[in-house]
Amino acid sequence: MTTQARAAICQGPGKDFTLEHVQLDDLRGDEILVRMVASGICHTDMAVRDRQLPTPLPAVLGHEGAGIVEAVGSNVTSVAAGDRVLMSFNSCGHCPSCDVSAPTYCYNFFPHNFAGARADGSATITQGGETVSGNFFGQSSFASHAIAHQRNVVKIPDSASDIPLERLAPIGCGLMTGAGAVLRSMDVRAGMPIAIFGVGTVGLAAVMAAKIAGANPIIAVDMHDSRLDLAKELGATHTISARGDAMGQIAQLVPQGLAYAFDTTGVKKVIEGVFPLIAPKGILGLVGASAPTDDLVLNESSLMGGGKRVIGILGGDSDVGAFLCELIAYHARGEFPFDRLIRYFPFEKINEAIEASESGEVVKPVLRISAE
Repeated sequence: MTTQARAAICQGPGKDFTLEHVQLDDLRGDEILVRMVASGICHTDMAVRDRQLPTPLPAVLGHEGAGIVEAVGSNVTSVAAGDRVLMSFNSCGHCPSCDVSAPTYCYNFFPHNFAGARADGSATITQGGETVSGNFFGQSSFASHAIAHQRNVVKIPDSASDIPLERLAPIGCGLMTGAGAVLRSMDVRAGMPIAIFGVGTVGLAAVMAAKIAGANPIIAVDMHDSRLDLAKELGATHTISARGDAMGQIAQLVPQGLAYAFDTTGVKKVIEGVFPLIAPKGILGLVGASAPTDDLVLNESSLMGGGKRVIGILGGDSDVGAFLCELIAYHARGEFPFDRLIRYFPFEKINEAIEASESGEVVKPVLRISAE
């Protein structure tokens, strides 16, 4: 039986999202129907809107959803109706990466997250009999209801029953990526220096995680003074304006070199500029979305001779369930205060929320879709 839903439909570049009624398909065996309570807004949603990513439009986007399970498919065992859940990215579960609990590098990531339909090509969302792209990150959470999957839905631990879903919603993508980059991908060691370039949602999550890991110093670099101020409050020991000679200041601060550098900007000049500052056995982690035509020029002798590593990072190497629960536990203990980044908007104000995010006025907008 189809489910009636109200969704924010992305129409394309330069156009507002429109709230419209849609229909959700019957659940398959591994699928879960979730009544959405809240959803974060992420830069990736805007990249699809602007056709930087190939998800067909019009589409129901949204991939930082939180809600309450209303129904489950016949094969679902991890959650049940009434459970409070978070949603993150989807994966196939049977490729070489998924086999070793590395689903962010799923060989079939595109069809399970960006194709606008299920991996088999069938639609999850229709409107008046016509297909609307959905299944975005296996969820499409900009809606009153979403079809998700057993592999990308996480039951919130009972120990976090007092934390509102609207607060937890955004940890399923950007916050997970930044924290995971530090705690998992780079496995930052206590007492070692790290520089974080760009302190939006992902960068600020990395700052908080670096504090958890005991890194020292923790250097935040950004163009915006307000974000640098927030980074200092959240754990950065030093802040540097990107408008000046950031690399020179870092070199003076850590003459022995950086054990870790984490770039969220995707700016070629920044990445190439920090590479010479990487210490022996140091790691340069990249999550910024560079232009598809950009190539990096790095000195091979320095790379090889110093045993340095340059690594691409997706989703913070998260396995979804265990890591999201780990972040929730850090938050409950006051060690991961990501709520400092959030501003809430009614679902009907989605376009105002997007504008506030793109202008830099708000770090992490979260849509309130329904009461918990």
